[in-house]
Amino acid sequence: MKLLCHTGITKPCLLLSHTELSAFAFRIPQWNPPWTTRIPCLCEKRNGATTRIQYSVAERTYSSNAVGSSLSKSQTSRLGRTEGRERSSSLYSRPSLLEMKNERIANRARVYEFLKSVGIVPDELDGLELPVTVEVMRERVDFLHKLGLTIEDINNYPLVLGCSVKKNMIPVLDYLGKLGVRKSTFTDFLRRYPQVLHASVVVDLAPVVKYLQGMDIKPNDVPRVLERYPEVLGFKLEGTMSTSVAYLVGIGVARREIGGVLTKYPQILGMRVGRVIKPFVEYIENLGIPRLAVARLLEKRPHILGFGLEDRVKPNVEALMEFSVRKESVALVVAQYPEIMGFELKPRLIAQHNLLQTSIDVSIEEFGKMVERMPQVVSLNRSPSLKHIDFLKDCGFSSQQVRKMVVGCPQLLALNLDIMKLSFDYFQTEMSRDLDDLVAFPAFFTYGLDSTIKPRHQIVAKKGLECSLGWLLNCSDEKFKDRMTYDSIDIEEMEMEPSFDMNTLTESRENESYSEDDDDDSDGDYV
Repeated sequence: MKLLCHTGITKPCLLLSHTELSAFAFRIPQWNPPWTTRIPCLCEKRNGATTRIQYSVAERTYSSNAVGSSLSKSQTSRLGRTEGRERSSSLYSRPSLLEMKNERIANRARVYEFLKSVGIVPDELDGLELPVTVEVMRERVDFLHKLGLTIEDINNYPLVLGCSVKKNMIPVLDYLGKLGVRKSTFTDFLRRYPQVLHASVVVDLAPVVKYLQGMDIKPNDVPRVLERYPEVLGFKLEGTMSTSVAYLVGIGVARREIGGVLTKYPQILGMRVGRVIKPFVEYIENLGIPRLAVARLLEKRPHILGFGLEDRVKPNVEALMEFSVRKESVALVVAQYPEIMGFELKPRLIAQHNLLQTSIDVSIEEFGKMVERMPQVVSLNRSPSLKHIDFLKDCGFSSQQVRKMVVGCPQLLALNLDIMKLSFDYFQTEMSRDLDDLVAFPAFFTYGLDSTIKPRHQIVAKKGLECSLGWLLNCSDEKFKDRMTYDSIDIEEMEMEPSFDMNTLTESRENESYSEDDDDDSDGDYV
């Protein structure tokens, strides 16, 4: 049954009515003041059912509004007071912007105080986002300590304190470990390139590793490259790295050798062509070494590009000429021993010449010839050199003869002393030659006793030939076989002084392979 209720307000000569939902009518407070006049409402039958008669209150709108107004004012007053208290409480419970700023300043001050207490200078951290609590900052410092970094290391790059342990440090170190970078190298790695802790593995690190592999660096060699030169992780792929490689290929470095070159000396990837590589190559060319020979030198010893041209290479070349190395021979000296360009050379030249001068009276001109024949003489240690000189004197050679032998064959000062003794014993007991033969050909000591000296001497002795040591030894095995077919010894085939051949630099290197040992003797002293 649908129930409708009609309410009305009496006005002179006019009756207004409107229909409302019964639900609304039932919500009207049933309050009947005694002074009001009741007007019967129309009753309505629907489907045989009769509604009960209700009375509308004259001036209902006014009366109910008055009551509602009275109630609403009372409720509003109470609600207002409650909301006012809540608003007041809410305003005071939330910190203002000024309070928040002051709190941040106070937190940072506490963090700075902690850093100072452990010896870290926080002056460079003012613009850096740092942990708000001392506990988090202590966690970062402790983690860096576990990696082997000292307070001094942190002070050298305090921005590392802005790296989160979980978000930055651990993901980067895990990635490096998975590549094969040894944990034992992490400390040195981070000392050289702490910026890696700010890097994104996906965006920054992985693309560089992929690029290195694209340069024919073997996957197993990538971690060694990173250990040698961690700074490479910060380079742009299309910048210095690509141009330096392209230039090396352009001057003749074999494309298949690039991977080995970069593995031995990855610092090339950070060198600018116009400022470093090209001027170096052109200077070496001007010394008299052909460009292709320079390329071969770089394939074998790429680290020579790291020798400073102005502050090291050029002064060393001048020092060589100052010590009587002929200008036309400088190229041969450099080609034989490229590392000579990277030493602080002049003090070595002075010390070595003084040693030879005081022991066997070698003049500066003779010393220059020695350097031309064996540039490594500048790296010989004093004690072993004196032992070799004493051995030759004990063999019966005079100081003048020793000087002549050493000047003619400086290698005598660097050979294995025990092997020299065996060779000399065989020379005396089996070959029965005069000492003058050794003075004339001191390179005798440089040949293998069992592989060369004995078999050749036995053949010559069997044939009854008499020859000099130079004619006997200073030739290849094939050439020696040819000589054994001669009826007589050709004077034109007498020995020549062994010398370095520049053409050997341009020979094929197909049978050569890179070894870690190649780097071990790059700057060591000879014994």
